[in-house]
Amino acid sequence: MAGKRKNNPAGSTNNYRGDVLRVLGALKVATADQIQRIGAPHLTFRHADKETPSKQKQARTASHTAALSDMRKHGLSENGGSTETGDSLRNLTTKGLQAASYELRRPVTEMGSTARGAGSSGASHPMAVNETVIAMLRPKPNMARLIVDPPHVQAAAQAAVDAPDGIGTIASYWTEVSLPATGTWNAPGKGGAQADIVLTAPQDGVPLLFIEVDNCHETAEELADKLEKYARFFKRKVKDTDGKERPMWRTRWRAPETWSGDKTHPPVLLVFNRIGERNPNRTIPRLQELTRHLWQGQRHTGFHAYDGRIPIIATGLNQLREHGPTGAVFLRFGRDHKQHLWEAIGNPSREAADARAREEARVRQEEYQAQVRRAAQEQAAKQAAEREARRPVCTGCGAKFTDERWEAAKATDWGTPKDSHPHLCDSCKQKASAAVIPAADTQERQKPVRDEAGPDDFWNNPQRPVCTGCGAAFTDERWKATKRVGWSHSPAKRPSLCGDCDQPFESDLEQTWGVSHRQGERDQEQNQAVPEQKAGGTWLSRLRR
Repeated sequence: MAGKRKNNPAGSTNNYRGDVLRVLGALKVATADQIQRIGAPHLTFRHADKETPSKQKQARTASHTAALSDMRKHGLSENGGSTETGDSLRNLTTKGLQAASYELRRPVTEMGSTARGAGSSGASHPMAVNETVIAMLRPKPNMARLIVDPPHVQAAAQAAVDAPDGIGTIASYWTEVSLPATGTWNAPGKGGAQADIVLTAPQDGVPLLFIEVDNCHETAEELADKLEKYARFFKRKVKDTDGKERPMWRTRWRAPETWSGDKTHPPVLLVFNRIGERNPNRTIPRLQELTRHLWQGQRHTGFHAYDGRIPIIATGLNQLREHGPTGAVFLRFGRDHKQHLWEAIGNPSREAADARAREEARVRQEEYQAQVRRAAQEQAAKQAAEREARRPVCTGCGAKFTDERWEAAKATDWGTPKDSHPHLCDSCKQKASAAVIPAADTQERQKPVRDEAGPDDFWNNPQRPVCTGCGAAFTDERWKATKRVGWSHSPAKRPSLCGDCDQPFESDLEQTWGVSHRQGERDQEQNQAVPEQKAGGTWLSRLRR
């Protein structure tokens, strides 16, 4: 403990010193009161029982004042004068900016200057900038730090917690940021602007917002000149790391290509702190006319398109303190009513028109899909009806074929039916098959009945020959023996007789000639097989005679 007191004699803790680094790193210059309201807002409600507001402020800022004292001993911070109300201004040294870069997780090159000497004239503008940040940020007290405080303190803190939220954290804000129209980020040239505040809070729907704070000392013409410098900066393009040209501001900050459907430049918010002699109610109309070419969009059916334009919005610091960014206190140039911040920087009319167009497209697509489905159903019904019209009908019972029976009864590619009964349904086919005489009984029949062929006959022909003698149908053997071969006559001598009638005729020939017809045929075949004698043997035969 003695070592800690030696290093930090004021008794500050790491948490409060971290608050100082984060707040001064973002705001550059601030009072202990502003550091406390941003870094530890719960202290605002803890010391409400003090006798006077001065003692209340002293009590709630004591911890951060001690942290500033210890940091000054270490060369991280320094006094930067005082405000018009007598509050001491504090800023960081170069060493302090380097330490703050770790707290804010920013490159040291983006930390800006030390703001030394900002309080030489009262720092009215930096104080207005800080109050604008606090009004946009709306820090919420940590209720866990107030569990031992009285109920009325907790109730007041809870009311602040329940109020509308602000945007981002202290790390979402940059102050005094150069916007070079010429030169580089670190060495900006002439003709550029310097943004009072740059807000990046994509998690809260504000990817990028530039804020200008006016204490009502500047004329409309001076403000218009600033906005012209913004336009020059937004239009400037440089080569990115991939060699492609992009707007210079995109090389440092990220933002969507379109903003509520419009390809606009980043929006600019004008915050008027009415402490000067200028009346914002007169300055704003004049400023709108001078900058019309920067913000005016093109009219379409139901909305305006703002491609290539700068959304310019105006509000008052007192209204911003009271209502925050969720209040309808923002007037966008070109519109006749105030909106909350997200509507003001966006294009609700176009979003609504786009939503209607998407809905109409969805309805048309659904109607088209319904028409396609109906057409497909009608086509399918037509094809089904045509198929039913072609479905075969059983010649036996008149019933329509099932799909399986229809497929089984279809003819092959050569037109030959592949089913034994292609014109009968399954039931009728089974009955017809059962009525056929079994094959075994047919084989036992040696002689077919007249004009009848057995189921196993080789020659399946309804015109089976009939014997001219007895009138009986030919057997398969007799039919084969009498059938013609090619274009020649039948080899049988009597092809019109059956086998039984042909046998008596053979017997009659034997009795008449003493030799059967078959024996004569065999003798003739043998004689043809004996070769003839050569012509040279004729004279020898003559001598022998």
